Amino acid sequence: MTGYRELSHNRDFTILWAGETVSELGSRMSLFVFPLLAYQLSHSALVASIAETAYLLGMLLTMLPAGVLADRMHRGHLMRIASGNGVLLYASLAIAGALHHLTITHLVIVGLLAGAGAGTFAPAETSALRSVVPNDQLPTAMSQNQARQHIASLLGGPVGGALMGLVRWLPFAVDAISYAVSFVTLGRIRTDLSAPHHDGARPRVRDDLKEGFRFVWASRFLRTLTTWAAMVNLVINALFFVAVLRLLQAGFHPATIGLVDAAAGVAGIVGAVLAPRIIDTFATGRLTVMVAWSMVPLTVPMIFWNNPLVVALAIGCSLFLNPAGNAGIGAYRMALTPDRMQGRVASASQFAAMAIMPLAPLAGGALLSGLGGPAAMAGLATSAAACALVVTLSRTVRSVPRPAVWRAELESAPKSPLTSPAGVEVAS
Repeated sequence: MTGYRELSHNRDFTILWAGETVSELGSRMSLFVFPLLAYQLSHSALVASIAETAYLLGMLLTMLPAGVLADRMHRGHLMRIASGNGVLLYASLAIAGALHHLTITHLVIVGLLAGAGAGTFAPAETSALRSVVPNDQLPTAMSQNQARQHIASLLGGPVGGALMGLVRWLPFAVDAISYAVSFVTLGRIRTDLSAPHHDGARPRVRDDLKEGFRFVWASRFLRTLTTWAAMVNLVINALFFVAVLRLLQAGFHPATIGLVDAAAGVAGIVGAVLAPRIIDTFATGRLTVMVAWSMVPLTVPMIFWNNPLVVALAIGCSLFLNPAGNAGIGAYRMALTPDRMQGRVASASQFAAMAIMPLAPLAGGALLSGLGGPAAMAGLATSAAACALVVTLSRTVRSVPRPAVWRAELESAPKSPLTSPAGVEVAS
């Protein structure tokens, strides 16, 4: 594929991608191990959900101020600070485990602070990517970042489960090393990742935050898409959490349960490789609707069969279109956003989409404890269908054109800070 060949010559993107692939693999292992280890220590599905919830909460709390920082500070420095934070936090868990002093409290604190580091890293990386990659390569770059996430998904669960089976703190030691790799590789990027120059006095942080939200909220398309993203993030993450804990309660080995993440990773990698072609073939809005419905029919078998193979096949098949949907939408949003606002718009969009996501493990744990596995899974499948209707019934979502069309419109019409030439916007 031409897009991948052209992008492979972009040295700084390759360095950024490689370093963060290693780091994301380590993080995926830790996040996979968090609820399993918490469950082993507490024997409670609800307590097991708290550590993962703390990570999501930490990410959510820092995302908005991190967006402001990404538009004011050197993006490379912010990313390296976040990576150094990960080294220290996960090394502390590995040391505590080696000394037999690992506790639920320690897990929760590290989860919270590691989530804060991830929340700081995300808008800085989005802003950096916009500096490193030109417009015509953005969809391919976003597709490759989707592949990175699914590579981590493919390997993180099985490797994390296998390492935990050997020594339960070992995944945290490996994650600390992965953050160190990220810290080193980020320092080798040559592109100037300084924040855009700002003339005059800086606005107050509050005003900067408001400007980012105004950009997102000005479009009915963005409002609809962000509302859907918030709903689906809650439902799908709760569904994944219930699926994994049901397998754990049934007595399956952690390494076997890791097959679920592996299946998602395989499907995601294949989908990411094909994503540029899929993005160019389908209108972005219609592709979004297809992604919204892809999960619903494939969750039905998980209601009746609590088996790693069934869960792995269902989740893997349902995630095939995800990379193309996310990459196409994300590339459009980035192309429309002024460089001086990349961090704030990315963080505002992600914050709104993730606002209730920290409740997902708690909701999943509560449903599993209160209703049992089959009923909890049926309720979540029905909720996923309700989420899909939000974008299906929205004309502004369905009308977003193919990339070839919006590229031509952006080249031929004046850019506006709030709307595209077509009068719509897209957020990731």
